[in-house]
Amino acid sequence: MSKLLGSKIKVKPASKELGFVLYEGNSVLDEKPIAAIATLSSSNVKTGNMVQVWIIRTDINPVEASKLGEDISICGNCIHRHYNKGACYVNIGQAPNAVYKSYIAGKYPKFDYQLHSAHINHRKIRFGSYGDPAAVPFEVLEKFSKLSLGHTAYTHQINHRNFDMRFLELCMVSADSPKQAKKFQSLGAKTFRVAMEGDSLDNDEIECKSDSDNVQCIDCGLCDGKSKNIAITVHGSRSKNFKTNLIAVGA
Repeated sequence: MSKLLGSKIKVKPASKELGFVLYEGNSVLDEKPIAAIATLSSSNVKTGNMVQVWIIRTDINPVEASKLGEDISICGNCIHRHYNKGACYVNIGQAPNAVYKSYIAGKYPKFDYQLHSAHINHRKIRFGSYGDPAAVPFEVLEKFSKLSLGHTAYTHQINHRNFDMRFLELCMVSADSPKQAKKFQSLGAKTFRVAMEGDSLDNDEIECKSDSDNVQCIDCGLCDGKSKNIAITVHGSRSKNFKTNLIAVGA
């Protein structure tokens, strides 16, 4: 009588994807090589566990890019850049640098809508965890956003000569003074204004709910470019570098 031998086939467990490359190509802002990368897991306390989209130079480490001013390809001439001695709260040596290293190591496959959409369905997306969404062709991010339950997005590029105005459908426009916010709103934008502690809210602004009510972005969702004008107190280790009264309306 023969006996059961059991399966001899060894099944390799499916690998857990860390993220995906959404775009590799030239920056819309200055034609330099960049990538947009979506990572699937986040421990960011403010945002919650959203899909995070990072925009990086592909030919230079982000720390070095910031020191040399080469981050202009992914941040434009944002006044908050470290290169400008600005108040950007992002610690470039941490998450952006880790994403860059993983990208260089080939850990992120290119996003395939047929194979990978299930990773994004029923999730919310944060565009521009580092870098400005407007550095990426609008069609790329718009298509990706349609897979999600919702998104947050911010751009500082409304005055850039290459800015695609369609991003007003997707992004909050960053403003750094009340007059600047009014100017951008007159162009059809919903604004996300950085303010000094104790500054007044305009009549059509609300305070960021992370500050006022301790609500995570994943549960709020108002920074979708369509809902509200929002103001937030400048924060982070470099916040002392920001002064509202130094912001030109057209900057």
